[in-house]
Amino acid sequence: MSLSAELLPEPQGRNRRNPEATRASILAAARIEFAARGLEGARVDQIARRAKVNKQLVYYYFGSKDDLYRAALEATYAEIRAMERELDLSALPPREAMEKLICFSLDYLNEHRDFIRMLADENAHGATHVRNSESALRTNSPLLNLIAETLERGAAEGVFRPGVDPLELYVSIAGMTFFYFANGLTMSAIFGRDLSRKESIESYRKHIVTLTLNGLRA
Repeated sequence: MSLSAELLPEPQGRNRRNPEATRASILAAARIEFAARGLEGARVDQIARRAKVNKQLVYYYFGSKDDLYRAALEATYAEIRAMERELDLSALPPREAMEKLICFSLDYLNEHRDFIRMLADENAHGATHVRNSESALRTNSPLLNLIAETLERGAAEGVFRPGVDPLELYVSIAGMTFFYFANGLTMSAIFGRDLSRKESIESYRKHIVTLTLNGLRA
């Protein structure tokens, strides 16, 4: 049962002096626990132990387990979107920009399997936390704008066909990269090829880049 923040005492000691660091520590621990055990399996006690704080501080800063779960999702989305903005796609020719975005998506998911597990868990819960998160919605809008701008530049230069929907393209790229890692173990077992090998991932990278760019070609 969660505790209302209004009923809890102010954090004491070093936590009171550095609330941002405490909050960040709790959030980092929560992301690990939720990725490993999902919303239902994760325990606030374990999150507190991992963050090395009192359990009451978790409730003080985040209100409830569900609110902490939503905050962990928001932090994950914010992180990946910030990294996407750093790609500076607008400074690249359209084809190079699109290839860089595809490669980033593949590499990020390869290095952050926790993101895959958290998304799968949130979908299992009907996306209720993301749907009610203004923060998550705001972080996704810039990405679609960036893709739209790249598509428009490509069409103007005659390298991309006009009329490609930015959201549909994003879903296609996300689907090709997400599915590969989310289902890699089962596909490796069924088809008898180790898809986790570096050579397999690099081969797949070339495949989806070629497939996408050919699909966008004018």
